[in-house]
Amino acid sequence: MRNSVLLLTVFLFIAFSCNNTKEKTDITSVNSNEESSLSLKGTWERTSFYNYNDGVVTDTFKSNEANRHIKVFTNKNVMWCRNISADSSEWFGYGSYKVTDTLLTETLEYGSIKMSQFIAKNPEFVFKYNLEKDKFSQIQIDEEGHPVFAENYVRLE
Repeated sequence: MRNSVLLLTVFLFIAFSCNNTKEKTDITSVNSNEESSLSLKGTWERTSFYNYNDGVVTDTFKSNEANRHIKVFTNKNVMWCRNISADSSEWFGYGSYKVTDTLLTETLEYGSIKMSQFIAKNPEFVFKYNLEKDKFSQIQIDEEGHPVFAENYVRLE
C-alpha cells in the first residue's frame, strides 16, 4: 500500500510539473507572437508629414482629401498611389521592399510618368522608419543620416 501511495504521489507530481511547463510555454509563445505581429503588411494612409531642421520638426502638415496618399505592403511588394486633385499628374509606384531594425528600403520597378523620372535615376528609396501597431513613419534622411522629411501613416487594414 505504501508503495502505491508513493507511486501515485510521484505520478501526480510529474503530471502537475508537465502541466505547469506547458502553461509557461504557451505564455511565452503568445508574447512572442505579439512582438512579431508588428509588420508593415497591410494598407496605410498618410495622415501628416513633417519637415525637419537640424533634427527637429519645424513644420507639420496634415493630409487632406485633395492630397490623399495610400500605400499597400504585401509580404514582399509595395505599391503606392497619390491623388492630387489640384494637379492632373499621376503619382504611383510599384516594387519590392525590405526592412531592417531601422531602415525601410523600397526598390521601385515602375511608376507613373513623373515617378519614372526618379526611378530612372535611382530606383532605391531608403528611409528610417518607426513602426507601431497601427501607425508608422518613414523618414527621409540626408547623406549624414539626419532626418529631412517624414511621412506619417495610419493602418487602414
